[in-house]
Amino acid sequence: MTDSPSVRLDIWLDVACIYKTRSQAQAACKNGRVEVNGDRGKAHRAVRPGDEILISLPGGRKRTIEVVELESTNVSKARARELYIDHTPPPTPEEAELRKMQRLSMPPRRERGMGAPKKQERRKLRRLKEGEEL
Repeated sequence: MTDSPSVRLDIWLDVACIYKTRSQAQAACKNGRVEVNGDRGKAHRAVRPGDEILISLPGGRKRTIEVVELESTNVSKARARELYIDHTPPPTPEEAELRKMQRLSMPPRRERGMGAPKKQERRKLRRLKEGEEL
């Protein structure tokens, strides 16, 4: 076994600001959304400089990251960006347009301070989601 320095995958993903919290990183690993050097990335797996991490994102997108440095404690966002090199290709114009259309087609949000939906509003929302006529 080599004595090269290493850090747990879930800790590194959190410190590098790939995921907001360590528990989110653990959940992503558990659900099979993270691969390290082509193998399934388990939360307890050791990560070393030079490792390539592939993260599956919603919508079928993939993010490819190469580990450059290791940190096991939280650092500033600027420092966190120096811990890896992002090899993810930029989105094609079609993908960018598709994301824009998805954002625009989201259902309208309730205004702040309006409180929870009342019974009649809940019924209307349910009918809209199920595709029924109002």
